[in-house]
Amino acid sequence: MQPMFHRQEALEVPAVSVSEASALRSCRPVLLPPAVAAAVWRGDALGQTVSTTWPSGFDALDAVLPGGGWPGFGLTELLLPQAGTLEFRLLGPLLGRIAAEGGRVVLVGPPIPPHAPGLLPHGVGTDALIWVRADTAAERLWATEQLLKAGSCGAVLSWLPAVRSDQLRRLQVHAAASAAPAFLCRPAHAARESSAAPLRLVARAGGVGDDWQLLVDVVKRKGPPLAHALALSAPPAGLPQVWPSRRVDAPRPAVVVSREAGHAVVRAEAAQSRRTASLH
Repeated sequence: MQPMFHRQEALEVPAVSVSEASALRSCRPVLLPPAVAAAVWRGDALGQTVSTTWPSGFDALDAVLPGGGWPGFGLTELLLPQAGTLEFRLLGPLLGRIAAEGGRVVLVGPPIPPHAPGLLPHGVGTDALIWVRADTAAERLWATEQLLKAGSCGAVLSWLPAVRSDQLRRLQVHAAASAAPAFLCRPAHAARESSAAPLRLVARAGGVGDDWQLLVDVVKRKGPPLAHALALSAPPAGLPQVWPSRRVDAPRPAVVVSREAGHAVVRAEAAQSRRTASLH
């Protein structure tokens, strides 16, 4: 007895190119409830955070940050060529606002001791400043994690030059539950590494003729990539009142040569003349 097999005929499906399929999908309107549509973020648009944001003090920077300012409920990475040089020039306006509202600014493991007179022009007095001295990487990581868990700080600024990706994910989980802005300061070469932080910026100082500018690249944000660096005028607080502009076209003070220096030059020329005469 011959076994019986059931053969299924393959259905012929007309071939459709990728461009035609995209066109067909684009023709179909997607109708979502207003509440859902407001919560949907498309990758080609700048995202709007659902958390609290604070103005950065720089209009050009606020214009490219999701939500229009420094975010809460998440980590922000500041990637710098040298630790301890540019952080407060970029974050000074924010920290002053937080201190004015009664919040505490907590520094975890800064590379150099905080200079209280230098922070005072930003509006951060000693009563609003807490310095957590953490010498090792493990201590800095533990202190940062506990502060984010507590959620009782106005702002957390932590220096973590060497941190693993899994440690960053854990810090991001804790930061997502805290309304305080949380900043991690790391080396600039860390921009090549992956990170769970939703916002990452690389900051470097401008040239001599740039009038104390900071050049800021937004390397990661909720939105399309930023193709150009931002040039922010950010002189150290209080310095413009006592230091002239660094622009190349600014008038330079006249160089005055002292009489003693001229006399030394004359004596040198006279000695050279006497040596030349003695040879003839």
